[in-house]
Amino acid sequence: MKKILLIGCGAREHIIAEKLKASSEDVELFVVGPNENPGIVSLSEEYLLASVDDVEAIVDFALNHKVDFAVIGPELPLEKGVVDALERAGVKSASPRSEVAKLETSKGFTRDLLAKYGITGNPKFKVFDDVASVDDLEAWFAELGDAYVVKDDGLRGGKGVKVGGEHLIGLDEGIDYAKECLAGSGRVVVEEKLVGQEFSVLFFCDGVTVIPMPVVQDHKRAFDGDVGPNTGGMGTYSFQGGSLPFLSDDDLLSAVEITEKVVAAVHEETGVKYVGVLYGGFMAVADGVRLIEYNARYGDPEAMNVLTLLDGDLVEICEAMIDGKLDEVEVLFSNMATVCKYVVPQWYPDGVRGDADNRLWLELPVDSVLDERQLQVYLGSVEEVDGELRMLGSRAVAFVGIGATLEEAERIAQSGVEMVRGAVRYRSDIGKAAVIEEKIQSMNGFRKNS
Repeated sequence: MKKILLIGCGAREHIIAEKLKASSEDVELFVVGPNENPGIVSLSEEYLLASVDDVEAIVDFALNHKVDFAVIGPELPLEKGVVDALERAGVKSASPRSEVAKLETSKGFTRDLLAKYGITGNPKFKVFDDVASVDDLEAWFAELGDAYVVKDDGLRGGKGVKVGGEHLIGLDEGIDYAKECLAGSGRVVVEEKLVGQEFSVLFFCDGVTVIPMPVVQDHKRAFDGDVGPNTGGMGTYSFQGGSLPFLSDDDLLSAVEITEKVVAAVHEETGVKYVGVLYGGFMAVADGVRLIEYNARYGDPEAMNVLTLLDGDLVEICEAMIDGKLDEVEVLFSNMATVCKYVVPQWYPDGVRGDADNRLWLELPVDSVLDERQLQVYLGSVEEVDGELRMLGSRAVAFVGIGATLEEAERIAQSGVEMVRGAVRYRSDIGKAAVIEEKIQSMNGFRKNS
């Protein structure tokens, strides 16, 4: 019997819970989250309603239930040292300690780390702190011109990055936002705007061995056509074969090599091994690959794609990461395509609910699509009240279509989101063949002209 602590209560944690329970081991799950996700409740032995950064409550809960190890879903408890506190109490984690989770929680730390250890992948960048000269900041913007990106150094729920020409217009707006970041977190990264195609690779890590998962592409913008404000991610897709059609073999090799070097460098820098999932956001550009950022956890929604495809035993993989024996475990993924589409409240991400009805109805048929697990459903920011699902304001339900081709997976995922009734919306263009073809042609154009 394995007793496992899971922290978090979104759709990402729903699929993590499902995969942990699917282990060949008998598993009891003990969950901590600020609201009761009905999908996770059904898989858990006990569910503690508490903030994910309530360190004392989490440690007490883990000790009371004598858990074998913990898995952390969101980023906040990583930053607040939950893993560190659990380890001091004798509880191991398949998630990183705060010193190495800085790969996510401090964008400046990661840029400086790559520069210090001579790891390729950085764009042109500078890090400014709250004592930085305004003249230096303005001079750097002038050097970059309108092709800039401003990144708040700390955690902003995926919404602290703003791009010149998209979220910010002209140098003055960029400088003003950089000053806003300085006034808040006290540190800001200003870097060149990259042109290319983004892609995500998640890695299992034990501090030495790094195993990549299938490549995924995320869609941050709120509306079809990649317009509107940034979100936590409206959906993702992955191709059969594990790569994406606009990437070369060298692109994937570069992403793996950068991450292997970063895992070694962060160990040398901090004395702490990176244990857990490391999620790399990369950009394929005209002359290779650049690192956009790292997340020290499973991505959401990327977790729905990669864990859907995982053929291995997640409990075994977690224990191998903890024990430094990842090289002894066979990690396999199905050769299928996946498309994940989120249903969100109509007022998400920046609107106000007002008088809108927050009830949600899932009209899911019992047919061959569900029976054969071609369509999977993961509950996110919802709770159950008097037998009804109520949306809490963020991404509500994730639908994952699985198929032999991307076209089939997209059709199945789309059939899922169309079953939802309520004051909701979703992106219909995620995984569409025409959109993918545009990306292929765009990437070919960049590289032919380089």
